Amino acid sequence: MRARLLASTTILAGVLAAGVTRAQEAAAAPPHPFRDVAQEAGITFRQSSTPEKKYILESMPGGLALLDYNNDDLLDIYFVDSLTVEGASDPKAARSALYKNLGDMRFADVSEEAGVAFPGWGMGACVADVDGDNWQDLFVTTVGDDRLYRNRGDGTFEDITEKAGIVTGGWSTGCGFADYDRDGDLDLFVSRYVHVDLNNLPEFGKGKFCVFRGVEVQCGPRGLPGSGDLLFRNNGQGRFTEVGLVAGVSDPEKYFGLGISWFDSNADGWLDLFVANDAGPNFLYKNRRDGTFEEEAFPAGVAVSEDGSEQGNMGVAVGDYRNEGRFSLFISNFAEEYNVLYGNGGDYFTDESFRSASASASMPFVGWGTTFLDYDNDGWLDLIIVNGHVYPQMANVKRGGSAGYQQRKLFYRNRRDGTFEEIGEQLGPEFTDHRVSRGLALGDLDNDGRLDLVINSLDGSPQILHNELPSPGNWLLVKLEGRGQLTDAIGAIIRVTVGEQHLTRLVRSGTSYLSQEDMRQHFGLGASQTADSVEVRWPDGSITVRKNVAANQIFVVRQETD
Repeated sequence: MRARLLASTTILAGVLAAGVTRAQEAAAAPPHPFRDVAQEAGITFRQSSTPEKKYILESMPGGLALLDYNNDDLLDIYFVDSLTVEGASDPKAARSALYKNLGDMRFADVSEEAGVAFPGWGMGACVADVDGDNWQDLFVTTVGDDRLYRNRGDGTFEDITEKAGIVTGGWSTGCGFADYDRDGDLDLFVSRYVHVDLNNLPEFGKGKFCVFRGVEVQCGPRGLPGSGDLLFRNNGQGRFTEVGLVAGVSDPEKYFGLGISWFDSNADGWLDLFVANDAGPNFLYKNRRDGTFEEEAFPAGVAVSEDGSEQGNMGVAVGDYRNEGRFSLFISNFAEEYNVLYGNGGDYFTDESFRSASASASMPFVGWGTTFLDYDNDGWLDLIIVNGHVYPQMANVKRGGSAGYQQRKLFYRNRRDGTFEEIGEQLGPEFTDHRVSRGLALGDLDNDGRLDLVINSLDGSPQILHNELPSPGNWLLVKLEGRGQLTDAIGAIIRVTVGEQHLTRLVRSGTSYLSQEDMRQHFGLGASQTADSVEVRWPDGSITVRKNVAANQIFVVRQETD
């Protein structure tokens, strides 16, 4: 039996004796640990949308990104907006929004002066310092031409997409930067969804795949042609070359790609790539260490559900929820298909969805943005999923297990034994409120050691869920500063040791559903005032260790130079 009796901190009173159970904690839990502060924070953004959602393009947006675009150590927020079929000819019919963090949970809209207000029909976003100048750049996926915005370092961005050689077209969805070939610069993967012709769209409610439970709805994705995925290799000097086919990640079957994640699935020191495919089998591309990949989702156990069914895979969360040093995968799915948790056993993954008690509660919901988080700083990763149907026509249809069109969030608290308890309805109006949510991003917006949540939704305003847990455990927020072109240290693995607990996190570009989390990595330390060690395995394989690190600080680790 693993030693999981490390004392941690209660969410009310501080120190929690090892023998106290999660049920006892729940009885003492404050009813509203999160509070929506979007309005008082100055967030006025609203996703462009049509009420009927007659076309699938209008149901899938939109993502968001958390980034520190001005290097003031405060997270800023970029909300991606989308056009509509009716307004598709006017690229300024929808306005994405960059909000500058002013401190004290106040934000100011700087979208147009920053030059990132009008990327077109936006879908999602990911972040990285692409050119190694210590300023975070922004990539936006779209229906049409994706955008790479280079951060000039003066509060403005320059569209360098064409100059960088990034040519996409079609319908791009997920994205993420990583140094997959370990040559010292960042490459870019872009997943793509359905092939669309705006002048020849399928007619609403007409056809086999345009009816849901007897109700006429939008068509797709089944029955529509898919699109292959793209991998852009960084050639240095600010140029990229598309190498998806050569590298083996182009998706010649043209499945419907959505969420993606770069992570080292087998602990060999090289980044692999997971792609969540809607209405089809997922991909797990194992890195061959020669610039190519082998697709091994079926033998690895992450292609389909436990019963062999293809699912409506959308958002992706990566985390070591069992504190075993291995990254497991959680995928949000369509209604009646259950969200799937693939536990990483080392050599292969196992569908732990029902065994972990996370599957049953998800059945009525359509899941999108998702992430692992330690919301109470007890050293164990909890889990959130935001939900909302794709068909407005389901608003008053709740037969067959459907939760309707607008849906509540799901929140799973980690029981520390490989299982979860779904407590969303106990967390107050921010979680019981029914919305049509899509993108989700996690980060500490006010640097107080408590993780906050930002959610982008259709048919309504976004949410800024400020974590106001009165007495969480101690914490560390680890910020990495890599060397050379890899200043963000994307792909680095951080391990924090506290007594007998070993907490593992991964720095990633591209998270959740078409979104970007804070790249600083958060660790709950429970009752401990000190982390025994902080170990960083950098993207090039080198290791840095710091001992006896005091809790409750933003701890910066810089990679040593040769």
